[in-house]
Amino acid sequence: MLQKLGKKIMIFDGAFGTELQKYNLELGKNPEEINIENPQIIKNIHKSYIDAGADFLSTNSFGINPYKFKDSKYCLNELVMAAINNAKEYAKKELIFFDMGPLGKLMAPVGTLTFEDAYNAFKEVIDIASPYVDGFILETFSDIYELKAAVLAVKENTAKPVFALMTFDETKRTLSGTTPRIMVEVLEGLNVDALGVNCSLGPKDLEPIIKEILDYTHTPVMIQPNRGLPTIIDGKTMYLLPIEEYDFYIKKFINMGVSIVGGCCGTNPEFIKRISKYKDSRVKELNNPYYTVATSSSNLVDIKDVVVCGERLNPTGKKKIKEALINEDYDYLILEAIKQEKTSDILDVNVGVPKIDEVKVMKNVITKLQEVIKAPLVIDSSNIFAIENAARIYNGIPIINSVNGDYEVMDKIFPVAKKYGCLVIGLTLDNSGVPKTAIERFLIAKRIVEHAKKYGINKNKIIIDTLTLTASAEQELVKETIKALNLVTSELNVKTTLGVSNVSFGLPNRLLLNKTFLTLAMHNGLNMPIINPCEEEMIEVILAYKALNNIDVNFVDYISKVNSNVDTKNNMSNSLDLPQLIKMGLKQEVSIKTKELLENLDAINVINDVLIPTLNEIGENYDKGKIFLPQLMMGAEAVKEAFKVISDKFPKSDNYKGTIIMATVKGDIHDIGKNIIKVILESYSYKVIDLGKDVSKETILEAYLKYKPNAIGLSALMTTTVLSMEETIKFLKQNKCISPIFVGGAVLTKDISKEINADYYSKDALEFVNILNSIIEVNDGKN
Repeated sequence: MLQKLGKKIMIFDGAFGTELQKYNLELGKNPEEINIENPQIIKNIHKSYIDAGADFLSTNSFGINPYKFKDSKYCLNELVMAAINNAKEYAKKELIFFDMGPLGKLMAPVGTLTFEDAYNAFKEVIDIASPYVDGFILETFSDIYELKAAVLAVKENTAKPVFALMTFDETKRTLSGTTPRIMVEVLEGLNVDALGVNCSLGPKDLEPIIKEILDYTHTPVMIQPNRGLPTIIDGKTMYLLPIEEYDFYIKKFINMGVSIVGGCCGTNPEFIKRISKYKDSRVKELNNPYYTVATSSSNLVDIKDVVVCGERLNPTGKKKIKEALINEDYDYLILEAIKQEKTSDILDVNVGVPKIDEVKVMKNVITKLQEVIKAPLVIDSSNIFAIENAARIYNGIPIINSVNGDYEVMDKIFPVAKKYGCLVIGLTLDNSGVPKTAIERFLIAKRIVEHAKKYGINKNKIIIDTLTLTASAEQELVKETIKALNLVTSELNVKTTLGVSNVSFGLPNRLLLNKTFLTLAMHNGLNMPIINPCEEEMIEVILAYKALNNIDVNFVDYISKVNSNVDTKNNMSNSLDLPQLIKMGLKQEVSIKTKELLENLDAINVINDVLIPTLNEIGENYDKGKIFLPQLMMGAEAVKEAFKVISDKFPKSDNYKGTIIMATVKGDIHDIGKNIIKVILESYSYKVIDLGKDVSKETILEAYLKYKPNAIGLSALMTTTVLSMEETIKFLKQNKCISPIFVGGAVLTKDISKEINADYYSKDALEFVNILNSIIEVNDGKN
């Protein structure tokens, strides 16, 4: 049946949680354990979707992983096999896809889960399931980094197909800041079999997200929208979007080019039956162009016209960089990167120092940089192991620097580039050295492009470097570099790069030569000059070039940037103030700077005049979509470092604004949202009593009686545990709990919070803090 993928419309099944509600199961019952304890219920739901016309059945296994079920009475093998066997019971020609969701733990740097931790957790489940299913569906991911780990776990341990779906909010971003286009580029680079969106929003609100995906993808697109937003009626979570409206948008999405359709929260067999009439109709052909794109997790750079690659993270001729690499002083390297990022689109990273462990250091530097830097990175190394290790843990699409025309080199690098979706810089030299003529260099470039194709690497993934030679030594060959650049651009239609400053080595007034060479090169097709971005005049040449070539329409960038008078030549580590360090999440530097401030300022002034305004600014930027969850969390963690330093100036009893109890309610084993709120609350000087996940109402009451908190925060992610939350609130209030009760989570809305008698609803951590602050200020005023 999979031969129809991308050619004929295929139908996935619908929601499971809302179907389970119909059976009046024990409140808060874990859906995955029902596979074992009441398998016929699960089999009946699968059968209802078969009868409705589904081509695919997803196993009832969304939450099965080693972290969520480490304390379960059932082992992973039992849970996995029960889910698979239940899906197979009535299946005939239907394909069984094993359903996997996020692990429920935050990835570093905002959490403690490393990339390999995540990979191994997914692998453990995949190894059990793989022999017995037709494929894997990875759904409801909000972190592209975690999804990359899951995709690789499937790809490296089975030949079964993988469908990868993310969830977006109304800003067209995931929780970690990934856009639909970044998702497409990263997942296509990882060679998934289908990609798309599930959960998130109702079908109407998903339309702009679907459109962006379809504008760029070359892979079959799958959608499983929610049935609108939930509400509570007679104590039950309900989705009320009419089937006719759902059908209208599904048809619209199919006409736009979607290949696979199904349903998420609130949908049921009637919805799948309604849309199954589109089964086997022809998928619209998209024919999208290919772009040369590098990304981080939240920033995309389309390498067209001219983009700047910063060259300064390279130890060659830079004593301080070399010392930082030898001493593994990553904060120094981060500060150097921040300094370049102001005027760079992309940053080159080279750690080639003799006698260091390049594999380890490159991996560590890439990991540290991508925690702070939004710009995409170039992995610059001749060590294949350093390249592969860095490409593996890179969060986005990096550039590998480099290959050349030697087949042995290409045969090492191209498999890595293909596996991880990297761009590759191709140097126009081979084992005979650097050719003297432009045509010889062009022929090597052509060889690189053609050999890449044999590995399934499209030429949009190749960036050719026609090599800048030193004019003082080989003056007559400078023009050959320029000629080769022109040939590569016009004949091969691939993007190009040059290390510009090499041209002037050993000559006076190097800046003048560099600027002139840069202008000549851009006029002949140079797309990515590798330069020192802290040389303002080099940046100004690029701004002027773009303006005069009508790339910078109406001189917008030229006027705003060329006279900005930003002194990029100063050492930023000396000029950064505490708010800037906090925003960058540099905890060690924050601690040092806080100690410096306390030499001249009272602790209370540092808190009121620096820390609180900075936190508020971070919050405002998060609300406006200027920063995303990783930056929010890192800023909050950095503020905590400042408070640790300041706490020595205060008696312990004066450290906290108030005490908050946090818990994920009984039956719900997801605690990402609660953990995020805990970090933010602590950064605002609240003491948080974290009761964990799957917490009974009795335990919460016991904690209330013990701590007498200023507020209680309850979290739930699963539709089936909203009722558990309602029962917990009722129980607390029956037992004379007077602390305000806050609720939040993916399935909660303000209307639902009212229905279940919560005192407050907060859509995110910052809203929780703002409401708390206002409550405490009011109470203080009354006192």
